[in-house]
Amino acid sequence: MRNNLSRRVVLRAAFAAAALAVPHQADAQSSSYKFPQWVAAFKPRALARGVSEKTYDRVMNAVKPDTSVYDLDRAQPEFREELWQYLNRRVSEWRVLAGREHAKEIEPLLQRIEKDYGVDRYIMLGLWGNESAFGDPIVQKNFMRPVIPALAALAWGEPRRRGYWEKELLNALVIIDRGWSSPEEMNGSWAGAMGHTQWMPEVWLNVGVDYDGDGKVSPFGKPDDAFAGTASYLVKRGGYKRGEPWGYEVKNPDGRGDGGHRTYASWRQLGIVRANGEPYTAPDVIARLWTPVAGGPSFLLSKNFDAVKSYNPSSSYALAIVLLGDRIRGDGPLTRLFPGGERTPTLAEVVEIQRRLTEQGFDAGPANGRIGKETIQAILAFQRKVNFEPVDGYAGLKLLARLRKGS
Repeated sequence: MRNNLSRRVVLRAAFAAAALAVPHQADAQSSSYKFPQWVAAFKPRALARGVSEKTYDRVMNAVKPDTSVYDLDRAQPEFREELWQYLNRRVSEWRVLAGREHAKEIEPLLQRIEKDYGVDRYIMLGLWGNESAFGDPIVQKNFMRPVIPALAALAWGEPRRRGYWEKELLNALVIIDRGWSSPEEMNGSWAGAMGHTQWMPEVWLNVGVDYDGDGKVSPFGKPDDAFAGTASYLVKRGGYKRGEPWGYEVKNPDGRGDGGHRTYASWRQLGIVRANGEPYTAPDVIARLWTPVAGGPSFLLSKNFDAVKSYNPSSSYALAIVLLGDRIRGDGPLTRLFPGGERTPTLAEVVEIQRRLTEQGFDAGPANGRIGKETIQAILAFQRKVNFEPVDGYAGLKLLARLRKGS
């Protein structure tokens, strides 16, 4: 989520000379340059960004770089995840039910966001559910780490995207210097994304909104600032349009390929109608046809789908967000399965998978219908033991059928 906003740059010969002395990351990973040397050399860059010397020394002199992020940055997925699995994991019944409960709890906030920014509340709930499981402390505890040590390690020792990591570390230091947060509070992903809707420091700094009026911008705590900043992002950077749908699952009887920009009304005239039989709610809006997997469900996508995709440049990600939002709204699941795919298991079926795994000697953690690390590791161990293919850690219906046969 990069930003092209102009910013004031302080030009000082001493700062420029010192900045040139910052060692290249490939050198930083060797023994030639120690981390404290790099911290000292990087200091003029932070001062040039407006970070006070006091803040820089207090934060950076206390940092122990989290070098475990190097492996995470280079890591490739161990198993190939089919699109239907990706969607089933992220549009699970647990997330749908939890989302509906949270929608009731924060109804006034959702109303304000819709009024002030025009972003559909269910898009916001879909984002929140996928980015942090609705701000669940379990996610914070099990999957998040201190951001400053991670960003410092990447800025010091990661050669491939050196400039990017340096900028994000600087952004984080500016946030601390402004008093919006502290190194202790700034926990997030290994790459530095934080809070309810997983802001990178650049987004926090440049798009964040003090929506609760407490004098600072924060993606933590109450979700007010996180929702307002994220909605602002979708509008300003994604081009989100008030009152327009993201799109719909459609019937594609002729198997038309992707492409073509027409109004929903024009698509209807060509026989492309909503899969659930309901009329298009915005017939004059322009949409394009997309079939992500041949033989699977087809969708008409408007510009608001692209707005969601701007938050993370992945069509699969955007589809998971909007489909989760629709399910929380009360819509049904997709009417067409993906080739070779399964329907999403119910909450009761996931609970049964967890219970049977544990009973058969594979500790799956609490039998609560929520898939976490413990359940995935238990599934992998079971699959390997019984030669179940593929070994993918997926809690699906075929796995359940095999578990019912015993180990």
